[in-house]
Amino acid sequence: MSNVIRLLFILPALTLAACATTPTTSPVATAPTLAPVDPAQLSAPATARATAASMTDVSAFIDAGALGQMSEKSRLEASGAQFNALQFGRVGAPRNWVGDNGQAGAVTVGPYVRVNLIDCRDFTHTVTIGGQSFAKSGTACREADGSWTVSATTG
Repeated sequence: MSNVIRLLFILPALTLAACATTPTTSPVATAPTLAPVDPAQLSAPATARATAASMTDVSAFIDAGALGQMSEKSRLEASGAQFNALQFGRVGAPRNWVGDNGQAGAVTVGPYVRVNLIDCRDFTHTVTIGGQSFAKSGTACREADGSWTVSATTG
């Protein structure tokens, strides 16, 4: 019986203690209004990427024997494939392109290597013109403006 009496004294004390530690709620604040988004800001990364792609000089990535035989369309296709392979390509997965008059090619890249805070990748660009293959390999590094330049060639 004495345990029951003790429990009767302790139970209200515990109930009051629990009420004292219950958090209070404040009114819900309204969501902040967002400033309108400028469409130019949304397209800025795409524009910067397009600018960098256009500044990447494909002539440094293609064998000189093939470059002299390539049409303008083939050069543009090769340039786009070269930039996209360097920028986004998976290691060892070729980025194929097709130009005019049966001219075609593929760009294969290696893993990113960071040297002095500069991203570099090995590449091999193979061009086929009239059944003859031309290949050039080397290392390309990304410049501050986003373009890629060849820093070394091996073939």
